[in-house]
Amino acid sequence: MDIIRAETRHVVTVSEAWGGPGDTSSVTAHGVFQGIRACLEEVYGNPQPEGRTIAVQGVGGVGRALVHALVEAGANVTVADVNQQHVEAVTTLYPQVQVVSPEDIHRLAVDVYSPCALGAGLNDQTLPALRCKIICGGANNQLAEEHHGEMLAERGIVYAPDFIVNAGGIIVGAESLSRGGFHPQRALKQVERIYQTMRNVLSYAQEQRIPTHQAAASLAEQRLAMIQQVQHLSVNNN
Repeated sequence: MDIIRAETRHVVTVSEAWGGPGDTSSVTAHGVFQGIRACLEEVYGNPQPEGRTIAVQGVGGVGRALVHALVEAGANVTVADVNQQHVEAVTTLYPQVQVVSPEDIHRLAVDVYSPCALGAGLNDQTLPALRCKIICGGANNQLAEEHHGEMLAERGIVYAPDFIVNAGGIIVGAESLSRGGFHPQRALKQVERIYQTMRNVLSYAQEQRIPTHQAAASLAEQRLAMIQQVQHLSVNNN
C-alpha cells in the first residue's frame, strides 16, 4: 500500500511514515474485544471477560493482540494455531495461556469461541461439535454457508457477525482520510463503538426473531438505503 501511496493519495492503511495508522492488527483485535464484551453482556448480563473461558483459533497478528487484551482483562484463554511459532510467541509472553491442537480448539466447552484464522470455519463438520455459548472472532467469512448462521441460532449460540466485529482496521483506514489527517485516539474511539453496534444487532435480532447474521445484513441495508435517499434529495435540491 505504501508503494501505491507513492503514486496516489487515494489509499488507506498505509504506514505511519505516510501519515497512516501502520499495522491495524491491534485495532482490529480491539474491535473484536468490544464485540466479545457486547456478547458477554447479552448472554451473562456482564460485559467483563474476567473469569470467562475463551478459545482463540489462530494467533497471528489479530489473534495475538486479542489474546493480550483478554489476558489483561482476566480471562482464561486457550489458543491453537497451525503455525507453532505463533503459539510459542504467545505462550512466551503469557505462560498461563493453555494450548490445544487446531483440530480440537472448536470442541472446547468455553464461554466464547473466537475464530481468528481462515474463513468458512463454521461448517457442517464443526457446528455439531461446538460447545460454546458465544462465537466472536476476527476471521473473515466465518459461516461456510448462509444456513450455518441459522443453525447457530437454533442451537442458542450467540454469533457475532464477522464484518461487524472485525471492522476495526477498516474504521481506522477511513479515519486516516479525515480532514486534518490521522488521529490515533479519535480512531480508537470510533473502533470502540463496535460494542454498541453489536448490542444493536443483538437487540434487532431478538425483536425480529431472526439470526444475528441476518440482522446485521438487514441493518446495513437499511443504513445504505437511508444514505442513498439523502444523497438523492441532495442532488434534487441542487
